[in-house]
Amino acid sequence: MKANVSSAKRFRAIFISDMHLGTRRAQCDALLDFLRETESDYLYLVGDLIDSWSLKKHWYWDQKQNDVLQKLLRKARKGTRVIYIPGNHDENFRDIAGHRFGRVAVLRETVHKTVTGKRYLVLHGDKFDNVIYFAPWLAKLGDWAYERLMDLNIVVMAVRRFFGLGHWSLSAYLKFKVKKAVEFISRFEEVIVREARLQKCEGVICGHIHTPDNRMIDGIHYLNDGDWVESCTALVEHHDGQFEIIDWKKHYQPQLEELSNAHPDRNRRLATAS
Repeated sequence: MKANVSSAKRFRAIFISDMHLGTRRAQCDALLDFLRETESDYLYLVGDLIDSWSLKKHWYWDQKQNDVLQKLLRKARKGTRVIYIPGNHDENFRDIAGHRFGRVAVLRETVHKTVTGKRYLVLHGDKFDNVIYFAPWLAKLGDWAYERLMDLNIVVMAVRRFFGLGHWSLSAYLKFKVKKAVEFISRFEEVIVREARLQKCEGVICGHIHTPDNRMIDGIHYLNDGDWVESCTALVEHHDGQFEIIDWKKHYQPQLEELSNAHPDRNRRLATAS
């Protein structure tokens, strides 16, 4: 049986990815709230923790980015086993893969064993993205286009907040409406599931495509933990071995709305920062 976040804040394992620290689109407030409210024996950072691509183009780093890193390191110091798997946006950290820094291990990929003994391949997933593997310049062009779309998304959200409407992601909407995007996601899932089977794993846990998912594909349990730019989702393993995707915006947004009613000036600053 799946536990409720409000009644069970400690999990056996937590998987988060695509935080993209170093960009204005990183949802640091929601991520910090999640990290404060949850604890786990294992914490997997499944790629794109820091957006080196963006930082190379223009430097952006504020106190909230520092707060996220400090919170992650504090969890490691207090006993959480932190496994950091760099992605394509923080690929420079792959040079130190295989090293351990206290209770933080840096790996290219790994196998997570659940409490019931099942094997799950854990990796970011970008090595199966043919665009990134064969044409890095095209991937960076796509990343630039994505950033512009996220800029437009901020405007859309500001208008929706003005009219009292809830969260809605333009980029996520287009992702599911554009046929080519749907086809790409489908191919990505097929290839990554095949890799899990080759490595004799019952399942696979990844990020990269910013699309949270939890389902069976050809007998392999496919899990994508989403991101902390659009969806603000995390994957958790409960102490009975069951997996669940947690949509933290459903938990965090009501708190933000309550804060806005009490402190309208502070909320305007939060809206601008997010």
